[in-house]
Amino acid sequence: MRKTVTAAAFVLAAAALLPQAAAHGAHAAASPPRLGACGAGQLCVWAKPDFKGARQTYELTGIDIESCVALPAGTTAQALANRTGRPVTTYQSAECAETGEFETYPGGGTWLPQSPYQVRAFKVWES
Repeated sequence: MRKTVTAAAFVLAAAALLPQAAAHGAHAAASPPRLGACGAGQLCVWAKPDFKGARQTYELTGIDIESCVALPAGTTAQALANRTGRPVTTYQSAECAETGEFETYPGGGTWLPQSPYQVRAFKVWES
């Protein structure tokens, strides 16, 4: 069963984290991370949270729709931007196995500063 994260859920989840930061002794209001650079029609993944570290970019012309695309061996991603125009599911498993964690993100412009798990593969779906 695929899970889909809506834009509203993403905003609510981000807002829910702010009171937790204050409760844990945050001294100043932390500004949200800057959105990572990712062009229209691309899926971009970063090795580190908050769109930092090495970035990998994928376009629809280079992948098969609804096929598992593993990140290069030995690499993972912790942040992503989906600007493909199509839903993208990220997987904890390098084989897109649903026995590990997985989430689906809308393609109209979703930026995720920190994945709840190490992303090792993804699938792009038909709209």
